[in-house]
Amino acid sequence: QVRLVESGGGLVQAGESLRLSCAASGSVNGMGWYRQAPGKQRELVASIASSGYTNYANSVKGRFTISRDRAKNTVYLQMKDLKPEDTAVYYCNDRNSDWGQGTQVTVSS
Repeated sequence: QVRLVESGGGLVQAGESLRLSCAASGSVNGMGWYRQAPGKQRELVASIASSGYTNYANSVKGRFTISRDRAKNTVYLQMKDLKPEDTAVYYCNDRNSDWGQGTQVTVSS
């Protein structure tokens, strides 16, 4: 397990962009970004495998990009053309670690 600290969330208008960061206490390999809106199940929105392969939920394809900086032990989620339905708390995880605090993303309509 590694400690995970998410940051970069905020309040934006629809159509704007944000970049989320996930700082890990150890090397980042396979990682995913998840989000959870009030009353909804936590869902996986983007993932990157140790090989570098990436995958995205259909709702964010073409708008979100997951990337990794091994030297900084950091995973990023670049979010473009944000929509109100993207509003949620965003978390990163390697599927083996405890959930962090997450970072709130709020997109106004």
